[in-house]
Amino acid sequence: MIATWFVALVTFVYLGSLFAVARFGDRRADAGRSVITATVYALAIAVYCTSWTFYGSVGRATTGGFSFLTIYLGPTIMFLFAAVILKMIRVSKTLRLTSIADFISARYGKSQLLAGLVTVIAVIGIIPYIALQLKAIAYSLKIIFPDDPEALIPDALEALSFMPDSTAIIAIILAIFTILFGTRHLDVTERHEGMVLAVAFESLFKLVAFMAVGAYVVWGLNDGFGDLFQRAAAMPNIAKLLQPESINFGNWFALTLLSGIAILMLPRQFQITVVENVDETHLRRAVWLFPLYLLLINLFVLPIALAGLIQFNGGSFEADTLVLTMPLAEGNAVMALIAFLGGLSAATGMVIVETIALATMVSNDLVMPILLRGRFDVSNRTDLSGLIMLIRRSTIVFLLLLGYLYYRSAGEAYALVSIGLISFLAVAQFAPAMLGGLYWKDGNRLGAFAGLGIGFAVWLYTALLPSFAKSGWMDSGFIHDGPWGISLLAAHKLMGMDSLDPIAHTLFWSLLLNLGAYVVVSIMTRQEAGEAAIASQFVNIQQVGDLAPRIWRGTASADALIELLKRFLGPRPAQSRLQRYAKSRGITKITNLQADADFVLFAETQLAGTIGSASAHVMVSSVVQEEELGLDEVLNILDEASQVRAHSKALERKSNELEAATRELRQANEKLMEVDRLKDDFMSTVTHELRTPLTSIRAFSEMLHDDPDMSADDRTKFLGIIVGEAERLTRLINQILDFAKLESGRVEWEVERLDLRPLLSATAESIGQLFRDKGTVFVLELPEDQQPVWVEIDRDRLKQVVINLLSNAVKFVPPVAGLIRMTLTHDAGYAQVAVKDNGPGIPEAYQSIIFERFRQGGNTMTDKPQGTGLGLPISREIVEHFGGKLWVESVPQDGAENSGEFAAGSTFIFTLPLARDGDVAL
Repeated sequence: MIATWFVALVTFVYLGSLFAVARFGDRRADAGRSVITATVYALAIAVYCTSWTFYGSVGRATTGGFSFLTIYLGPTIMFLFAAVILKMIRVSKTLRLTSIADFISARYGKSQLLAGLVTVIAVIGIIPYIALQLKAIAYSLKIIFPDDPEALIPDALEALSFMPDSTAIIAIILAIFTILFGTRHLDVTERHEGMVLAVAFESLFKLVAFMAVGAYVVWGLNDGFGDLFQRAAAMPNIAKLLQPESINFGNWFALTLLSGIAILMLPRQFQITVVENVDETHLRRAVWLFPLYLLLINLFVLPIALAGLIQFNGGSFEADTLVLTMPLAEGNAVMALIAFLGGLSAATGMVIVETIALATMVSNDLVMPILLRGRFDVSNRTDLSGLIMLIRRSTIVFLLLLGYLYYRSAGEAYALVSIGLISFLAVAQFAPAMLGGLYWKDGNRLGAFAGLGIGFAVWLYTALLPSFAKSGWMDSGFIHDGPWGISLLAAHKLMGMDSLDPIAHTLFWSLLLNLGAYVVVSIMTRQEAGEAAIASQFVNIQQVGDLAPRIWRGTASADALIELLKRFLGPRPAQSRLQRYAKSRGITKITNLQADADFVLFAETQLAGTIGSASAHVMVSSVVQEEELGLDEVLNILDEASQVRAHSKALERKSNELEAATRELRQANEKLMEVDRLKDDFMSTVTHELRTPLTSIRAFSEMLHDDPDMSADDRTKFLGIIVGEAERLTRLINQILDFAKLESGRVEWEVERLDLRPLLSATAESIGQLFRDKGTVFVLELPEDQQPVWVEIDRDRLKQVVINLLSNAVKFVPPVAGLIRMTLTHDAGYAQVAVKDNGPGIPEAYQSIIFERFRQGGNTMTDKPQGTGLGLPISREIVEHFGGKLWVESVPQDGAENSGEFAAGSTFIFTLPLARDGDVAL
């Protein structure tokens, strides 16, 4: 048994910590340092997991097996396809929408009547859900203190002895928290960062608490998952919960669809996901983190349910509270306290956010319209901000009181899950009007009103009234037999349909009639002019964003609009916003503002953040004289705006194309300039190379001509030099001619089928004197199999490639100690020739440059160019012409890691395809 005072202390410490966390968040926000990160945002969305999740999911699993998962499959699927959520966020930010009622009202002509209907549905539908949280708290207190459930009330709260029970005191504490941190700002589009941070903290706490209880049950009371499921499978009455045939796929689909709709339509989810979003990129993390959260918090639901059924087999127990009763039954007070605080956390998070969302709707869409119609005298008030704040705070208390009264009256007759599903069915009625408004331009106000009205009526008759009947408030005959004995009108068997459970039955009929009325009435009636304009903005928000057309024409007084803003926002906030707006328009003084369409829409948008879009429209209309625009005129404006946007996009596309073309031209120009520079370098190099042998020939010829008495030895020596220089000149000229032919494509190829083995041997022998002159050792390695290696190629061109590679290698190997190895291999249809030397190697930065035309490597001894730099480019052209490749692999001396024959050096490699016919070695 847990000491009463200790539970009371821990409870109030926990609630106090929520105050501290919320206060910290608000202080950081006031200082301009937001604490709302993508992770905090995703955790706050987990307010979806209420005491229903913490207690009710286990209770549902004890009777329905895996059916509890449907409540989480829907949200998971919806978040995996989050385009709808992103669109809702963008619409709400653009129009400063404050609630789901405001959202639907704004889409359909800012109708106050429609906003009021949505608010009534939300309040009536969510009150049972609030009652569910209070019921969960009451049950947990009853379990912890079975003899004295009111024992949690400490002596310090004796002044509240007039309260009927401790649940009421918890409700009052939650009301105080919500008032302090949910109504600090008049403009509800200003983020409640402290509240969001506290809700994220609660989400993390309840996850840790539930998983702690789950781990205790699985590994503390059992020997793991395997042991637990084996024991369950051995008990027939429990084993059936694990069988696939226990799944009713019709009900699974209905509940998955229902929960998927609820994650968007529940007022608290709209508040956290849409209104409290500070950065739409946060949604990217929520897309995977929120489904991961749902997975983790449901990981132990079925194991706890199975363990409870095994432990209390044959005995009576409350399935909804197994998370709490199992630790208590084992005498584990610490784990029971953790479970209690986790359930309290789950309940408080929901109540706080839900009451804030509902209070905003009630204040803006029910109370304010009554005040603005003049039923109460507010004309003498110059500042209504205090009155609006008082209305919201009073509404919070009123909503919690209604939830408490429902819990005390009808809540006892239903399990936690059933109460939650009743609320889910209520908010599901928003789906046709809301989703239709986002994607269907022709949906109109009358269609939305008809659909909501019919869907709400079906929900009342098939879901809410049966909950009162089961509580004994009214006769229950209409549920199965129908009113006056008309069976076709039975609440759970409309039109004779009895194959679905009550929840799926209500969902089917309410959404079918709701959607049908919405579509049919929208098609049969026309939109008003203003409605058509806003419909276009909603549907096209992802394309137009803030660039929606300003469709307003009339006359207005800037002073009247300024006074209107000061009256509802408060003088100082209004002054600040007006100054920012004036500055954005390039106006230095507020008094110089002109009451044009932009200013009128600015004023209405600012008011919408405080009193809702419908009431804001009414108030602005009271101080301006707007000219009525016909539907055709509005459509023409929208068409013109669409054409302007299309033209703008076309111009942007053309601009991008021009920029791309400019970049390409710039790159081409740079390439031409580089080619021109290389041409100049080439001409300079060629001129130098041609001049050198010509100069030598001329000089030695003149010496022979001027000295007829020269000795025979000298004459022979000089003639040898002249012949050598003439040969060098011939090679240079031939290389330049080869290059010119390759460039122009005028090369005459004499292709023949030949064996590479003898060709490589003969070519190497032809330049053997080069190796001997430099003291270089040359090694030729041919395949050991002695089989011919046939290729089809021009013999002379191939010899030109081999000679070029060997000549280059000779230039760079060290004198006397030089080593060159040429190897021939064949594999995978290709012959490969590699020329490897032990020279200084080629730095990586130059390994691609040496194959460029007009480029050449330097001589490591003189650092002067050797030849024209055309040898390697010509060789690559020849090899590639015959379907091969030529490349280099090199290890510079600085990069050599070991000593040996080829510790450094370069290897030039080329491949050629083997001949396809004949005796080809493969």
